[in-house]
Amino acid sequence: MKSIFLSALLIAPLAAAPEGFTNLFNGKDFKGWWGAATENPVKYLALPPTQLEQKKKQSLHDIYKHWSVKNGIIHNDGHGLFLTTEKNYADFELQLEYKLDPKADSGIYLRGVPQVQIWDTTEETSVSLKHGAAKGSGGLWNNPKGTAGREPLVHADQPIGEWNKMMVKLVGENVTIILNGKTVVDHAKLFNYFDKKGSLPKEGPIQLQTHGAPMQWRNLFIKEL
Repeated sequence: MKSIFLSALLIAPLAAAPEGFTNLFNGKDFKGWWGAATENPVKYLALPPTQLEQKKKQSLHDIYKHWSVKNGIIHNDGHGLFLTTEKNYADFELQLEYKLDPKADSGIYLRGVPQVQIWDTTEETSVSLKHGAAKGSGGLWNNPKGTAGREPLVHADQPIGEWNKMMVKLVGENVTIILNGKTVVDHAKLFNYFDKKGSLPKEGPIQLQTHGAPMQWRNLFIKEL
């Protein structure tokens, strides 16, 4: 009886989705997810259904090598393909929490397009200071230099090892991002990384990108607009 009680304590309960939102993650496994890299979603979504299904199936070998679920939390070891939603989204509001290890470098792809930047921003441990990490996470890092949204308006990151809460709202091509209660991107255009002169795809998956060091995710909620 005692061991059962202790096991129950170790399993973090799946948080209830806010009103109007649904859970992207079931707290147990990666049902509803597959693995993709930095690749144009327009191209793989145009594959014949059987080829796309095979691509998704093959990707799961890599996903289960580098991603895991422990106590209701998603863990990545800093390597491998990016966790990618089976479902494609157009306009949405996304809420999630994440926690970084030192030297981590990560991001969130919107409609399969990079990216909302997340990284270690501390001078002592970051390996990305020369790329702008000191200014904080949450910027649209793959936007052209000098454009609105590429750099966050304020540094809003929690210290490494603590949970961060992020809200991302995408409507059309415009993105608003709130990190730990502070607006870091205010209605800025997300440029299409794969087609510099083209518009964003009308819809596509959400991807959780990680590399460089381990990272954790929890409480992923989405509301389609």
